[in-house]
Amino acid sequence: MAQATARHILVETEEECLSLKEQIENGLDFAEAAKNNSSCPSGGNGGDLGSFAPGQMVKEFNDVVFTGELNKVHGPVQTQFGFHLIEITSRED
Repeated sequence: MAQATARHILVETEEECLSLKEQIENGLDFAEAAKNNSSCPSGGNGGDLGSFAPGQMVKEFNDVVFTGELNKVHGPVQTQFGFHLIEITSRED
């Protein structure tokens, strides 16, 4: 069965998400950005979500994690929880 590991940052607005993405692309550490900005409890752990299988996350999140490029910051990805930046750290098909 497929598995992936990822980390994310969850914020309320698309604008905040885009701003953080730009800062990360310009050198801000993803884990530091998650600790300081994410509204998800995983933020305290650098946004790390650990390992999960398809279907364990909401559809929009799942679609990115199981099709997107590894080690790249994806987003903004809108879900019922807000706007996410997602970095897929590994995936096994």
